[in-house]
Amino acid sequence: MRAVIVETPGDVDALEFGEVDTPEPGPGEVLVKTVASGVNRADVLQRQGHYPPPPGVTDIIGLEASGVVAKVGDGVERWKEGDEVVALLSGGGYAEYFVAPEGQLIPPPPGVDLVSAAGVLEVAATVVSNLEVGQLKEGEVFLVHGGAGGIGTFATQYAKALGATVIATAGSDTKLQHSRDHGADHAFNYNDDWVEAIKDATKGADVILDIIGAKYLESNVKALKKRGRIVVIGLQGGVKGTLNLGLLLSKQATITATSLRFRPTAEKAEICARVENEVWPMLADGRIKLSPETRIAFDDVRAAHEKLTGGDNVGKIVLVH
Repeated sequence: MRAVIVETPGDVDALEFGEVDTPEPGPGEVLVKTVASGVNRADVLQRQGHYPPPPGVTDIIGLEASGVVAKVGDGVERWKEGDEVVALLSGGGYAEYFVAPEGQLIPPPPGVDLVSAAGVLEVAATVVSNLEVGQLKEGEVFLVHGGAGGIGTFATQYAKALGATVIATAGSDTKLQHSRDHGADHAFNYNDDWVEAIKDATKGADVILDIIGAKYLESNVKALKKRGRIVVIGLQGGVKGTLNLGLLLSKQATITATSLRFRPTAEKAEICARVENEVWPMLADGRIKLSPETRIAFDDVRAAHEKLTGGDNVGKIVLVH
């Protein structure tokens, strides 16, 4: 089968096409013919050599995809050949076929075509699982950085549906308006003093979902309310930062870093089931709207990565096979 291969990590030129063996589904696994693949920041990090897959997982990039079941392994009960599915993957999405555990496949959201569906599950699973880690409650203040991206757009709407006051940061007027249009109560430019703006508007955040990492570490702590929680899920701003432990102590705050990719299979299956049961109805009744979407041909995977990292992207990028 045809797949995107990265032999030497680096810039977008590291993304090359090659022929590899089509995987065979083992017990409890399903082989899927790919229709579309979601593009994520983690894909860029893996391409650059900073985010290798878990042991035993294919080194083909791609953490989410959609398609049609081609073959099922022994013991698979829910799926049969011809079923349409979306998948949460540990790797392998940038290929003509991929294999996934049965529990990491769910039907596409009602009324959503398979191409658009390819860009929903990883984002939804990330947000749902990490807001559970952050223990976001109704009436609390929630802050998400990168409010106009795939994670930010979904997190804004999901937190709003949970009854939170939502703050988003972004880097342009267009992106700030995007966040407001998707439910943010406040949207602040991260090039300005967003910490003071948050304190003026809400007295601080109870939960922060952070895709930036080191660059925002100190500022995030300053922006917290007492007993606030920071959940770090990305490292776009670096891996090493400084931390005022005295301030963290005085606020009785916590910082947690998590990775969906490295969670056990059974745990990921539980998260997928929760997305199907909780998020898909929110999409169906309009409480959550799909992110704006850019469709790019699979053959133009380099262009997709360039667009994602270029700074102007809003919403989700999907590779169409």
